[in-house]
Amino acid sequence: MRLKRKIRVAYEGDLDGIMRVVEAAKRIMRDSGNTRQWIDGYPSRDVIMLDINSSAGHVVTEDERIVAYFAFLPSPEPTYASIDGQWLDDVTPYHVIHRLASFPDVHGIFAAVIDYCSAIDPNLRVDTHSDNAIMRRLILRHGFNYCGVITLANGHPRLAFQRLHHLGSEQSPHDK
Repeated sequence: MRLKRKIRVAYEGDLDGIMRVVEAAKRIMRDSGNTRQWIDGYPSRDVIMLDINSSAGHVVTEDERIVAYFAFLPSPEPTYASIDGQWLDDVTPYHVIHRLASFPDVHGIFAAVIDYCSAIDPNLRVDTHSDNAIMRRLILRHGFNYCGVITLANGHPRLAFQRLHHLGSEQSPHDK
């Protein structure tokens, strides 16, 4: 039996389901050796509610069950204003994908999210921790190009990627 997958804007009633997904994603990170990302309670219920209240929070459902979460935000992203490297296009407005999380037994989420987001804006940016090997592989596999390192508001560095719909992927120097 095929599950019906849907992506929609999240609402406040989704918060408990979203937090279960976030906790599962943290376990995936820890199990794969990524112990320095999403620590100290991040992303908190308050952060997720800010996403929801701004209509940036999205859920992926399978037969109405929340199986993944992400925030999809329009530019500008303040932490992307300065990069040790170079964006592919630093002029055109873009959208950012943040806080992507899913249950470990659900597959194809990243591809579904990228298809959904690309239909809204072909100019996408994303960043991740250097320890997040799973996310780095997915990002590059789906046509993002490594652009450099950005610094979060808390001072932590992140690897930054951009995808312009008409460009293919290039291998990150961190994967060589």
